[in-house]
Amino acid sequence: MKFLSFTRNGRPGFGALNSHGLVDLGARHPEFADLRQVLRDQQLQALAATHADTPADLQLDDIEFLPTIPNPEKIICIGVNYANRNAEYKDGSNEPDYPSVFMRARDSLVGHLQDIQDPPESEQLDYEGEIVLVIGRPGRRIAAEHAHEYVAGTTIMNEGSVRDYLRHSKFNVTQGKNFTHSGSLGPWLVSPDELDPFGELQVITRVNGEERQNDVTGNLMFPFRYLISYLSTFYLLQPGDIIATGTPNGAGARFDPPRYLKPQDRVEVEVPGIGILSNAVVMEDIEATGPSHAGA
Repeated sequence: MKFLSFTRNGRPGFGALNSHGLVDLGARHPEFADLRQVLRDQQLQALAATHADTPADLQLDDIEFLPTIPNPEKIICIGVNYANRNAEYKDGSNEPDYPSVFMRARDSLVGHLQDIQDPPESEQLDYEGEIVLVIGRPGRRIAAEHAHEYVAGTTIMNEGSVRDYLRHSKFNVTQGKNFTHSGSLGPWLVSPDELDPFGELQVITRVNGEERQNDVTGNLMFPFRYLISYLSTFYLLQPGDIIATGTPNGAGARFDPPRYLKPQDRVEVEVPGIGILSNAVVMEDIEATGPSHAGA
């Protein structure tokens, strides 16, 4: 089943998609504050079974999408995880021994069909289509062969990056990965009974309808089972945690000349079996978002 988070008339909610439409789980189950609590209480499968044939309360046109999990404890991102992407750097380096890991903040992401903001500080906003694992139960030092027991499902991220800010310091990329509303997450979580997270999945990114990225998880240097095992060595993974698993080659920075995003562009990231995450790019309204004079 597909699960999603949304707002309606300015109020946050969450629901499930079945063959009839959108079931408003937040209204029907006030004992759960949000989708993350459903995961924490280990009730996702129970809700799926209960509402497999429930009549629709809403249609998708009635809502505005939020990021699939709007309030994760951790948003963990993996860099340079497709073998073709490592070769794309053309630096002669061997495949790495361990994954590159960095973090994003919640407010760096918007939901499906919400606008991504192009910041005025840079002309290098880029796209990165990624498959995302959503953790379903707490775990530490998880053996790779048991990784499937900890995954609630999969969703999609455009892991938007501001390229010149990635290079502001020697040892981290945090600045370029955390501009407000520079990326997106959605449209929904697909549970493992509908799509096997550990099967071969494909990710495709298009800009204005033009295909830019296309690869399959069979080409990962660090497969999903390994990632969960490795990350849980030092993290206590929690329900609702997000793991963005890396992007294929074909990001805008890798063209000559680079092809960065501009206002009025539309980015679509498709993962067959999940769907399409679609977002328009707009120039950030600095009058609405800053500068801040808090404390003045």
